[in-house]
Amino acid sequence: MESIVAQAPPLGSNPATNSQAAGVIPELVIILIILLLIATFVALVTQRLRIPYVTGLVLAGLPITEVLSRRIGLDPSLVLNLFLPILIFEAAINTDISRLRSTFKPIALLAGPGSIFSSAIIAVLVKFGLGLDWIPALLIGVILANTDTVSMIAVFKEIRVPSRLSTIVEGETLFNDAAALISFNLVLVIYATGSLTAIQGVKELLVVALGGAVVGGVLGYLSVPIFVRLNDPLSSLLLTVALALGTFQIGQFLGVSGAVAVVITGLVFGNLGLPRSSSASDRITLLSFWEYAGFGVNTFIFLLIGIEINPLTLWRILPSILLVILAYQLGRILSVYLLLAGLRWFDRPIPLRWQHILVLGNIKGSLSMALAVAIPLTLPGRDNIIALVFGAVLFSLVGQGLSLPWIVKRLKISRVSDVMQEAGQLQIQLIASKAAQDELDSLLKSGVLPKAVYEELWASYQARVAHSERVLRDLYNKHRAGQIEGDRSGLDTIRRRLLLAEKGAVSDALRKRIVPEDLVHPYIKDLDEKLLTLADD
Repeated sequence: MESIVAQAPPLGSNPATNSQAAGVIPELVIILIILLLIATFVALVTQRLRIPYVTGLVLAGLPITEVLSRRIGLDPSLVLNLFLPILIFEAAINTDISRLRSTFKPIALLAGPGSIFSSAIIAVLVKFGLGLDWIPALLIGVILANTDTVSMIAVFKEIRVPSRLSTIVEGETLFNDAAALISFNLVLVIYATGSLTAIQGVKELLVVALGGAVVGGVLGYLSVPIFVRLNDPLSSLLLTVALALGTFQIGQFLGVSGAVAVVITGLVFGNLGLPRSSSASDRITLLSFWEYAGFGVNTFIFLLIGIEINPLTLWRILPSILLVILAYQLGRILSVYLLLAGLRWFDRPIPLRWQHILVLGNIKGSLSMALAVAIPLTLPGRDNIIALVFGAVLFSLVGQGLSLPWIVKRLKISRVSDVMQEAGQLQIQLIASKAAQDELDSLLKSGVLPKAVYEELWASYQARVAHSERVLRDLYNKHRAGQIEGDRSGLDTIRRRLLLAEKGAVSDALRKRIVPEDLVHPYIKDLDEKLLTLADD
């Protein structure tokens, strides 16, 4: 299958080959321009119709193959080695570890046991429903247990949802991609060797996953001092691109999970490196670049998904596709509702309406397509597996993608009072003003700003800070006195962050043997009980 990226001929090669490549490159550039124009048109239409952008891209891609003179498609090598590291790194550097830590248990449940349980259910149903062998059934199970939540996150940007729910969705996506790649490779090992014991399988999983985490952590920590010394936004961009792509390749070369390595590297760099940047504008430049990179990659991936799918082929095997759709939906339903029902024994329970969103947002995407195409050519029934996966992905992106915004609105999972709306606006103003004052301090120290101008600007921001603090204090006092009923989540979010900070500091002191263990455990237990009483944020 031909990639949309052409490979340049080596220097000193045959002139005839060079002239041939010279003719190919302009054609590929023209195709690239056409795809960009189509994506722009899709963006305009989806904004007007208020439907998910990625769904519009897939629908727009369906008729393109018949129009273009050159065959283009979704190259699995391109997705796995270029697109996937970019998407994972972009998500990781924007993830706050403190938020991730507070929701780690449900994320770990869904991305770990949930993914394996869902894969097993899909594999069993597909094997006995379609009469497939175990290896093809397991591959379909692993591929369709993976959830691509680009559409879900896009909906969350338009419709406000509790931050804990959005963190769970983002965190599951972050680790789910890595879990899918590890499981996929494990099934291929079974196919290649003919057998694999349970102990060998667990050992393989641990080595690949933990090895990836170690590689990612080391490279992430090594990149931080380099980033701090660069002091130049453009050089920093080059460093992060090399870090994202290089970490994945190093992980794969060492025989560990490149995806896990990129996740950990991105988390380390985003939480330890970015905050140490001396300039706010440099941080914004870097984050804006990665936001654009993620958006651009998603645009091409979902457009290429539409181009790759042949509706006539899918129509001929429609009953089988419907069974596969039923299987992956059932796998998600059982894994979410059963596993999260037991969460209340060791963490804050997930509200039932949130669980509905996690089930209905079970949308498939680029990684599922890439893994399907990456199945070895020697595997019997490979074409049938690809067609089944493509059909399931098309239904997911179009059917669930179009209905998800309406469902989220109908469930009304986030009701915000006028008081908390005002408090949120004041918090934004307070955060922005404080950040501007910090930047003014930096400019004064560097000698860029005269003292008189600094004092005038600092005073204007201080007036905004004082006003915001006064009104927020009044709202808090009214809430505490019971004059404001109902919406607690805004203030409880702050309380939760403070309690988590206490818990982290005490746990760290225990780890360093500063405080006795018998006194720490009751204190942490009391903190956990207070955390359970807070409203979901």
